[in-house]
Formats: sequence, structure tokens, C-alpha cells
Amino acid sequence: MEHLTLQEIANAVKGNLTQQCTKEVLSVSTDTRTIQPGCLYIAIEGEHFDGHEFILDAFAAGAVAAISSKPIETKQPLILVENTKVAYGKLAAYYRSLFPVFVVGVTGSVGKTSTKEMIYTVMSEKYQVLKTQGNFNNDIGVPKTLLELHTQDTGAVIEMGMSALGEISYLSKLVKPDLGVITNIGVSHMEKLGSRENILRAKLEILDGMKPDAKLILNADNDKLIQMKDVLKERALYFGIEQPADVTAKEIHQVEDGTEFIICYQQKEYPAVLPVIGIHNVYNALSGFLVGIEIGLTPNQIIKSYLNYQNSGMRQRVREYNGIKVIEDCYNASPDSMQAAIGVIGSISCSGRRIAVLGDMLELGEQSAKMHHQVGEMAAKAGLDEILCYGTEALHIFEGAKQVNYGKCFHFLNRENMVSYIKELIQPGDAIIFKASRGMKLEQVIEQLFPKNR
Repeated sequence: MEHLTLQEIANAVKGNLTQQCTKEVLSVSTDTRTIQPGCLYIAIEGEHFDGHEFILDAFAAGAVAAISSKPIETKQPLILVENTKVAYGKLAAYYRSLFPVFVVGVTGSVGKTSTKEMIYTVMSEKYQVLKTQGNFNNDIGVPKTLLELHTQDTGAVIEMGMSALGEISYLSKLVKPDLGVITNIGVSHMEKLGSRENILRAKLEILDGMKPDAKLILNADNDKLIQMKDVLKERALYFGIEQPADVTAKEIHQVEDGTEFIICYQQKEYPAVLPVIGIHNVYNALSGFLVGIEIGLTPNQIIKSYLNYQNSGMRQRVREYNGIKVIEDCYNASPDSMQAAIGVIGSISCSGRRIAVLGDMLELGEQSAKMHHQVGEMAAKAGLDEILCYGTEALHIFEGAKQVNYGKCFHFLNRENMVSYIKELIQPGDAIIFKASRGMKLEQVIEQLFPKNR
């Protein structure tokens, strides 16, 4: 973060600075555990905590000032505001306005983070790029990311998530994207939003912070997004595999730990290689291709950048443990990402069996049973050697697989029982994927199965 004065910050958040101070702010934090000398502490109130209780701890750790909505007995400078979370957003929006960076905003039901990483890889061919770290894609994480901008940054790719209408609109107005990307419209957050039409509305709120002529990159193979073609007209750029689009892919083949395909763009064909597996990564590459074109890269420069791509976190990391290929995909899950995971394990090269461990998909609301059942049917038809279902909702995956007469499918409610079963089952040469929502903590199963190799 570049240095800011306290008065500058008070003006930005429309707060009242209790006393003048010549010290400059070197960083911002909402967590006293990360406070360093020169830091501004923002006391956020959450459902189960109140950051105001830790203001004095922040000062003891070296904070030069705090943003607070409550008066505190202290001789240190405070910036008093009505709502500290709103003030955090105002500060981030002001700080972002200081930098002439080219910003890409990314949202969608699934694939936001892997798409963000792909766009970061492409943009890095031209820019010094700031990107969202981890899952910092909400009203706390996005301001945190924006406040990490530096003068050397010339580009940024910011991920924006949501669970309700209005949230993407708020984030987009902070970020002010020069270019937007919507990966797809699926069923994540169906429990709160009720319909895919509402999910589409929520994702399209990314336009609220964009200029009237700024482009939006969309997935042509998504039934909801292709409907926006006549609405957005020249603002929309489309990528796809099954439907006509501005850029498409064909002849997609998985090779050892990678994917080969042909990119079709403006009546020309370009061979491309990704160092990751799965057709969903081809979609990510196509969206990244359009971003690259928009920032002035050539097709060959974009394709060259693909070789630097890496998945982040617990998203389809392929590792080998004593001759066993293990695919860790434990960060999140929806029917779309489950389908992608099943495709990955179904096509991965191995000398042994292909095994899928599929856990609960959360936040699907009233349609949860139906969607888990459909995942079971998909998995059963994918030619896998064994399917292990873990969790309460995963019982419907088991039932879906059984309905299409798939034999080697088992259901577990107890993690220890499943771990014991896998220990007896797995052998060198096998490939196994672990896929579920984050709350199922399948990474702990991997820890138990392969403790010496983590």
C-alpha cells in the first residue's frame, strides 16, 4: 500500500478525525493479529464478534489510528464513522481511484477463482498484475485486495462473489472494472436467490460499476448468458465450445497432465496447450484469450502465457503419492463443477482404477436432493471404477448412481469408516479425485490417507 495521511483517509470515508497526527498510514487491517507499525485498524462488527473490542490491542501492536463507529477511551487518533464496513469500502474505492490500472472483474456461479488465475496469467504478459488472493471476494476481501495496489501495478484482476442480490453491484462500484467476465450462471446460492433468473440478475450487477461502453465477456454455452446477446449487443464478447462465439475451441484432447486443443479466432486456428486437465480449464483459457485480445496481446502471446498457468488453493491439484494420482478439489462444489470433476477423473491417464470421492454440495436449497441425484447419474455413466459418496446429501448421489444400475458405489456418513475403506481399496497405479463443498473438509481425508507426503 502507498502511504496515506489520516486526514486524507478521514475525507475519503467522510469521517471525523478526533485529533491531528502527522504519521502516515502504511497499511490497513481488520485483524489485530496482522497489525504492524504504521497500520490503520478498522473495527468491523460481525455476527459473532465486534472489532471495537480490540482497538486498544491494535494500538498496542503499533497501529497509528483506528476507524471506529463507537467512541473509545484512548489518546490515539480515531476516525469516527457511522458504519465501519461501509467506511472500509469507501476507503478502498478512493484508493483504487488513485491508480490508472486496467482492471478486470470476474464473477460467476462456478470457476471464478480458476478463471481469475487464468486471466492473471494472460495479463502478466503485458502488465504488473495485482490479483485477488484466496477467497477474498466479498465486502471485506475486495477492499483488502484493492488496498494492496502499488504504483508499479499496471493491471489487476479482481474476483467478486455474492450470496444475495445487490452484493455484486456494491463490489463492482468499488472495483470499477474496465472489463468484466461472467464464467457461467449455475445453481450456486439457489437456497437464497431462489432461481437461476435471479442468479443471472445478481451476476449482471457487475455492469453497475463499469463504464457504459465497457465490454463484458460471457460464456456462449451457458443458456442464461447467451440470452443476453440481444440485450448487451456490441458490449458482449462470447467464448464457447459448443455454440458459435467470438472465440471457440475444438479438437480437445487430454494428454499426460495437460490438455491440447485448437483455438478458432477470426477465421484462423491456433494450437494451444494447457498444463492442467479438464474441459472447464479450456473454457477458462478461452475467456482469458478474449481478455488478452482486449488488452492488445496477439493470439500467440496469449497461448504462450498458458504454459505458466497454475491452479490455486485446493482446486484440482494433481499430485502423486507412492504411485497413486490424487486430485484434490476440495474448495467448493456445485452440479456444474461436479460434472467437471467427474470429467477430469474419467479421462485422466492412469494404469489402474479411476475412483471418485464425492461429498455434499451445500447451499442448494429445495433442489438439493434432485441435483445430488443427477450428479450420481452423471458419475455412474462416466465409466468410473468406483464411486464413494460422503455426507448426508451425498446419499442422493448414491441413489442416483444406483438408479442407472451402477454397482460399485458406496455411501458413508462416517469419515473414519470411509478413510479405512479407501486405505484398503487404493493401490499404486490408481487415480482418485476428492470433490465436495468446502464445509465437508475432504482435505482432512487426504491428510489422513497420505500423511507422510503432504
